[in-house]
Amino acid sequence: MGKSSLASRKWNFFNWYYFCMGMATLLALTVVFYIQDNVGWGWGLGIPTFAMALSIIAFILGSHLYKKLKPGGSPLVRLAQVTVAAVKKRKEKLPEDATLLYQNREMDANISVHGRLLHTDQFKWFDKAAIVREAEAEASTPPNLWRLATVHRVEELKSIIRMLPIWAASILIVTSSSHIESFTILQARSMDRRLSPSFQIPPASLSIFSNLTMLTGLILYERFFVPFARRFTGNPSGITCLQRMGIGFVVNILATMVSSFVEMKRKAVAARHGLLDNPKAIIPISVFWLVPQYSIHGIAEVFTNVGHLEFLYDQSPESMRSTAAAFYWIAIAIGNYIGTLLVTLVHKYTGEKRNWLPNRNLNRGRLEYYYWLVSGIQVVNLVYYLICAWLYTYKPLEEVCENVEGEDKGSCNAGELELPRKESA
Repeated sequence: MGKSSLASRKWNFFNWYYFCMGMATLLALTVVFYIQDNVGWGWGLGIPTFAMALSIIAFILGSHLYKKLKPGGSPLVRLAQVTVAAVKKRKEKLPEDATLLYQNREMDANISVHGRLLHTDQFKWFDKAAIVREAEAEASTPPNLWRLATVHRVEELKSIIRMLPIWAASILIVTSSSHIESFTILQARSMDRRLSPSFQIPPASLSIFSNLTMLTGLILYERFFVPFARRFTGNPSGITCLQRMGIGFVVNILATMVSSFVEMKRKAVAARHGLLDNPKAIIPISVFWLVPQYSIHGIAEVFTNVGHLEFLYDQSPESMRSTAAAFYWIAIAIGNYIGTLLVTLVHKYTGEKRNWLPNRNLNRGRLEYYYWLVSGIQVVNLVYYLICAWLYTYKPLEEVCENVEGEDKGSCNAGELELPRKESA
């Protein structure tokens, strides 16, 4: 019961986290944008500034409610120590019995509050960092961590290495979605955006449909999809974070394919009215033709982005969860940079006469070809992701057992080697 309720609370946390981010974006695209456009930039910039000040005050007032742990040192330094120790002992032979590798509960206490990582057989070369030499076994002083690492610290490095292929797959998802903030806006500018004779939808505000779909999707996911899936899987979260990401990958491919069909429709209407050579003309086709691709992208976010964030947080070592959250944003940054690089290469190598992405007249371009190219890249990326997810091994944590009354909780995993510690007088 405890494990299930914990998993459910964790799952709710990530959905609510992304829901709050979506609400903030929605307010920025509606209220703040309207004030900037109709009242003035002074108020438009002043309101977000005031909101940030309130958030800082709320953070300071609420910080005492958090459970604070003693710092356990830099996680990056620990990864470096394991690597250096393994290199120094590269000629050592690993023991056949993994319980002979070095363990030290006291040393790992601050970085393994919720359970130590157990030994795994993957990347066994790094286990050499935990080999105890004879001189180290006889020493009564704490070991030099640049020469001897605990199994928990070795497994921290292994966990990060295991996560990297899954993390890398998410980069191309960001790349494939980068056109939402560029080419789709150019398409919207050439389409009929009138809601009334006096009001037009600003092109950049179309992303509101993606946010609305994402916010609605998160609620439906939590209230309906998870209870339904739980009946078949027995998983408190309905499906695993890797399965959630995989569904998002498929939905994202569908979104890009829809983008291609909409562009072909837009150009067909432009050709029918003789507007292909007039880049500033408003083509008589409703801008709401772009809504389906925005909405499908919103659905993809419910699965891919939230699943990715949950995966990084859940599978990273306990002491490196803030670093894992940074990985999430690093993937977004790299994905956008690769998107820019892809556009540059396509523009450069598709020629001047039949350029897919011309500088001045999108009507004479081949934007639909670009969308098909991105769809193909995503299909390859999906195959890569499925292979990585199939081979992925979830991190193993020690089990904590309930002992008889009057005794402390202990680990169920016995037979661990710890070096002798010098007793104080």
